[in-house]
Amino acid sequence: MRAVVTGATGFIGSHLVEALLEKRWTVRCLLRKSSNPRWLKGLPIEIVKGDYFDLSTLQPALEGVDCVYHAAGLTKAKRKEEYYTANHLVTRNLLEATERFNPEIRRFVHISSLACVGPSTNGLPVDESTPLRPITTYGRSKMEAELECQRYMDKLPITVVRPAAVYGPRDTDVYEFFRNVNRGIVPRVGFTDRLVSLVHVRDVVETIVLAAESERSPGQVYFSSSEKPCSWMEVGRLTAKVMEKKVVRIPVPKTFVFAIAAFAEFGALFSDKPALINLEKAKEIVHSGWICSVEKAKIELGYKQKVGLEEGLRETVTWYRENGWL
Repeated sequence: MRAVVTGATGFIGSHLVEALLEKRWTVRCLLRKSSNPRWLKGLPIEIVKGDYFDLSTLQPALEGVDCVYHAAGLTKAKRKEEYYTANHLVTRNLLEATERFNPEIRRFVHISSLACVGPSTNGLPVDESTPLRPITTYGRSKMEAELECQRYMDKLPITVVRPAAVYGPRDTDVYEFFRNVNRGIVPRVGFTDRLVSLVHVRDVVETIVLAAESERSPGQVYFSSSEKPCSWMEVGRLTAKVMEKKVVRIPVPKTFVFAIAAFAEFGALFSDKPALINLEKAKEIVHSGWICSVEKAKIELGYKQKVGLEEGLRETVTWYRENGWL
């Protein structure tokens, strides 16, 4: 099987490339000129440079492949329009280019996000039938990308995979939580614990590959997550255990979260990089139920969580330490 992977230099994309190579897929990586291929060095892949806003440059990447894995996207930005450009418009253009240059493609797998649905509002996990109610610009941009996929589902065999909160080696988002625990701090937002569907990157990649290989998946959407949600306090306890750290659990009022985010966002105005936490991210942090169900993926794809929480945390901490991140 021959695949092209977008976003291959990123967190999920680089792990996906490695998994496909292990399955003896022939892998082509579509990179922008500005991409840093540090996670791809030494891998037996073909690299094609392209511009998502010049469709002719995408032809060499798309022709002759059996599957497109679209993992490219933006999770942090300084301006709202950057989310729509990177997540919505790039997806729209890639779909158009795929229809133009490889209309007989076997599968187009789009990597979306739980953020396009939004948090649980009734204490129960959201599922694939839950209406889309994103609460951030990032979530809305991912929703628009999914709507583009829906518009092409009568033309291309498209499957959408929505990961929940993903952690693992190379991650830079949940990584901030690990840094706090390493400092001896486990922050607790508000005065009640928060539930989260947390999933190791290897389980996300497993869902993505299963979605590409399944005959039932065209036209379908699947969540990718742990089989059971956990609390952030439990995540903190286990992380402290594997780090062998004594920690202090500090309640952080929600208003303080927004104050920190506003300050960080203001500081980012004078930097080339977006803030690690901004007002958009604060909206996500203060919600108590980012949880989703994976029953559909279990039934239709045969998905089964392989990486337990403590095992995954230990692997992640080890990688961060070996690479000088902690």
